[in-house]
Amino acid sequence: MKLYYHPISTTSRTIMLFAAESGIPLEMQVVDLFTGEHVQAPYAGLNPNKLVPTLEDGDFVLTESSAILKYLADTIGSPAYPKDLKQRARVNERMDWTSTQLNQDLVYALVYPQIFDTHKRRSDEAQAATLQRGQERAQVWLKVLDESVLGPGKKFLCGDSITIADHHAAAY
Repeated sequence: MKLYYHPISTTSRTIMLFAAESGIPLEMQVVDLFTGEHVQAPYAGLNPNKLVPTLEDGDFVLTESSAILKYLADTIGSPAYPKDLKQRARVNERMDWTSTQLNQDLVYALVYPQIFDTHKRRSDEAQAATLQRGQERAQVWLKVLDESVLGPGKKFLCGDSITIADHHAAAY
């Protein structure tokens, strides 16, 4: 299996972490985001989203980090992605929550507009408003994470055992 990635990518790092901890051998291929390799052929033909990571397993290609984590976990029968329907649903729920709630406001509305020109707003006023809203919303989600998702006595996002949901969220 071949993983196309860049080490700066939070979504790439989650897969790299899980693969390393699980002993999953991956051929690693850096896609240079800083030179725009991800938007050029041949990579753009492999991943039409023009984003990293991408997993290639023979002629099978996956382009979303959460799907890649689930696929890798199932490939090796990892307990980090439980077979029990309710436990697995909880892992999926936490991964979806991380991707939609936390990631949207913390990463795309607060972090990226400060470090990537492509995410900066056109005016100083719009930039300031985006960052203020991102900070306010991120604080809401971090409070939910602290008080409800983790809550008292929980070691990991889904209870007492590490799951791929923890790997998925770790980079954020």
